[in-house]
Amino acid sequence: MTSSDRAARAEELRSLIEYHNQKYFVEDNPEITDAEYDELIAELRRIESESPELAAGSPLAEVGGGLSPLFAEVHHLTPMMSLDKTTSYEELLAWGRRIDRFISGAVAYTCELKIDGLAMSLLYEGGRLTRAATRGDGVVGEDVTANVLTVEAIPRTLAGAAPDLVEVRGEIYMPIAAFDELNRRQVEAGARSFINPRNAAAGSLRQKDPKVTAERELGFWAYQLGAVQGGPRFTAHMATLEWMRQAGLPVNPNIELVHGLDEVDRYCRHWLDQRHSLGYEIDGAVVKVDDLVQRRELGATSRAPRWAIAYKFPPEEKSTLLKDIMVSIGRTGKATPFAVLEPVVVGGARVSLATLHNEDQVRAKDVRPGDTVVVRRAGDVIPEVRGPVLPLRPDGLAPWAFPDRCPVCGEPLVRLPGESDTFCVNADCPGQRVQRISHFASRGALDIEHLGERTVRLFAGAGLLHDVADIYGLDYERIGTFEGWGETSVANLRAAIEASKHRPLANLLVGLSIRHLGSTGSLLLARHLGHLDRIMAASADEIAAVEGIGPVIGASVAGFFALPTNRDVVERLRAAGLNFEGPAAPAVPQVLAGASVVVTGTLSGWSREEAEEAIKARGGKSPGAVSKKTTAVVVGADPGAAKVTRAAELGVPMLDEDGFARLLETGVLP
Repeated sequence: MTSSDRAARAEELRSLIEYHNQKYFVEDNPEITDAEYDELIAELRRIESESPELAAGSPLAEVGGGLSPLFAEVHHLTPMMSLDKTTSYEELLAWGRRIDRFISGAVAYTCELKIDGLAMSLLYEGGRLTRAATRGDGVVGEDVTANVLTVEAIPRTLAGAAPDLVEVRGEIYMPIAAFDELNRRQVEAGARSFINPRNAAAGSLRQKDPKVTAERELGFWAYQLGAVQGGPRFTAHMATLEWMRQAGLPVNPNIELVHGLDEVDRYCRHWLDQRHSLGYEIDGAVVKVDDLVQRRELGATSRAPRWAIAYKFPPEEKSTLLKDIMVSIGRTGKATPFAVLEPVVVGGARVSLATLHNEDQVRAKDVRPGDTVVVRRAGDVIPEVRGPVLPLRPDGLAPWAFPDRCPVCGEPLVRLPGESDTFCVNADCPGQRVQRISHFASRGALDIEHLGERTVRLFAGAGLLHDVADIYGLDYERIGTFEGWGETSVANLRAAIEASKHRPLANLLVGLSIRHLGSTGSLLLARHLGHLDRIMAASADEIAAVEGIGPVIGASVAGFFALPTNRDVVERLRAAGLNFEGPAAPAVPQVLAGASVVVTGTLSGWSREEAEEAIKARGGKSPGAVSKKTTAVVVGADPGAAKVTRAAELGVPMLDEDGFARLLETGVLP
């Protein structure tokens, strides 16, 4: 890049950054994600480091953004500075080497979670809260006192002997449960839902009417003291945190004092792995020199202290183009809308498809093909579309309508009364057929190696597979003529199919794709009734009477075997020599004996029923509510707000899907 190219690009980046500062800090209506904003900052910083003469008037020397005209200006007693950022251990070490040049002696660090919220300054005079202000540009903020007084987590008066004046700094945030509840109310009222808790918190705090703020259930974590007059003298940051706790201010419990940057890195990696176990969102960790004398020796640049740095986690949200909305048909006929995206790397993976859950979710989010949308991928959870970036919506973009006919077979789609899901009720739908056969051959069912979904599609397209019983009458000579299918491949497939005939009865029940019946329910039926013929002959009430089954599964199983087409498939499986006799496979280890595990939200690896059955199969209980006796809460996508809130209040551990899998395997909380 030539010097003129660098100058032109620097000017373009400055203009973009100032524009997005206005959108983010003032209007609470960002058009790009935090990660994309950070990329603009990083690029401008690289150019300015290569050409220092271009740094004059740079927005990199500024803190925060502009001010809203809705609120009076507040001049901070001491500047509210920004933080330098790092994204790797190598950059963290480089920061450590830099501070070694300014101070001598051992350095202890406080490690804190970087809450994804809104920075706030609280001024207490004589122990009474007299003013609350946003960071603004770091020197001048917005007076939001009336709104902050409605936040229950923030005390109006401090406990104990209070200084004449003390400034408390912290983060206003919205708990995930409160965010979900707010969006539910927004949808019911026909209003636009919020994309993420940070935007919801900022928008809630900048309401003209404090009553609206009071309804939003905002939280607050105190993390720093600013100006102090007529109060105690401190020598360490951890001591200030303890003083704030005793004064009645909420201080995050996950703060650690560590020695050495290796321990800092350990802390950061731990919370990168556990970030979804919290009831609020974090986007990294903040590392601070603990000794206040050393802090004074280190000083600050024009915009950031040298004694602190933000360790940013990989972004979990990116914006991209929503090219189309399509509908997939599952093995039970469930029609699920999904987004077709311009590919984007988010959460460390390339994402081109994302779930939209159901018709109600699409309507609530009001995403339309042609929109720029925010995509989120958290851990191993299936990527989802959070919502549209409305300022970038093209004019005349029509709302998307859920189809009234199956995209595979063309038959009508039906939404059952009282349910959020829509179904193709055509049992001969090719889309369902492929999914049912693939499920039958999957590891949790008949475990037929070499018969994955791609192979099932090939065979079904060639007219070899119409239902699961056809697996046992495949034309191997014809398969041998298919491209890529030689003698060895055909022999391996034939052997795998033959071996599947001897699988336990419970596996066969799983493979039949009976709605609501998962692995644990199949195990219980196989043990209790002992033979498929007795299961088929049992009434719904008799099946429901089996311990651990219940009326929903009972009605579903009885209804399945009442259909002549399903009985015909069973008889063909009998003729093929499949095992109909129980008991099923040996019982799984009772690693959850005495445990109570609540499941909330949508999991990618289990249906709700299967997850609960897996818990019960290991000796645990899976009640519908969280209590003091709850061992853990498994949190999937779109969890129940009440359950997450209750778990956070009681300090009950919350697990993502990986944590749930480890719990099922070991019985030990991760």
